Amino acid sequence: MSKRIIVTGGSGKAGRNLIEHLLSQGHEVLNLDLAPLLPPLNQHVHTLQTNLADAGQVYSALMSHFKLSEPFPAPEPRPDAVIHLAGYARNMLVPDNETFRVNTAATYNTAEAACRLGIKKIVLASSICVYGVTYADGDVDFPSIPVDEEVDVNPMDVYSLSKVCSERIGSSFARRFGVDVYALRIGPVIAPDEYEKAFASYASDPARWKVHGWSYTDVRDLAKMCSLCIEKTGLGFQVFNAVNDCITNQIPTVEFLHKRSVEETKVACWSSRECGQSQIL
Repeated sequence: MSKRIIVTGGSGKAGRNLIEHLLSQGHEVLNLDLAPLLPPLNQHVHTLQTNLADAGQVYSALMSHFKLSEPFPAPEPRPDAVIHLAGYARNMLVPDNETFRVNTAATYNTAEAACRLGIKKIVLASSICVYGVTYADGDVDFPSIPVDEEVDVNPMDVYSLSKVCSERIGSSFARRFGVDVYALRIGPVIAPDEYEKAFASYASDPARWKVHGWSYTDVRDLAKMCSLCIEKTGLGFQVFNAVNDCITNQIPTVEFLHKRSVEETKVACWSSRECGQSQIL
């Protein structure tokens, strides 16, 4: 069934692919972004220039018409869902305090406005950086591998901290308003035309990618994940690792980790993991 969906940050790489997928599913989309949506998508989706760090703008945007017309149609039903991708996507784009302010304020304002307006589904873009390895001060190992959603999150850097706070914001609003808030911990986003370059690096210099746990997120998979989140209801607050489900190395994983991980990293073998057992490399 067609839904009315608001996407924040839809003008970026992940957002454009998401919007294209949502349109292919028959959904109606409004993009909230400071940057314009590029052709040809801008012929099908309106972009409302919105500063998400301004609560008033967010409230107004979430109550907006989805398209400009003369005259406007009769009042339409509220949106069915908000997919919140907007925010600074890494450290050092702006000073740290601004990264934290914008990312947390944008998430809070979006979640609050959506909940108070009766929107029952929110999807948040979090990051695998919350596990504290990607932007750590110095070389840090994951406490255990595979890295599942139960691994503790205690990052040092401001970008990852802002994502941890955003997840807590989502959890709080889900509990308070009884809505679904699903946080997707996204890895390095790779588009189809970037595969050759990206995987040449994965294969030739795997040590470089330890900071991401050798994970990645295909933009097409991310679009499908967001779409599935929209369809699945009743889970309350959830966190999902939104990354590849197969290995990127050329040798068996345990052998690979013997070579690449510190000796004290706990590795749960996939065969024994189901039995609640693990081994220390």
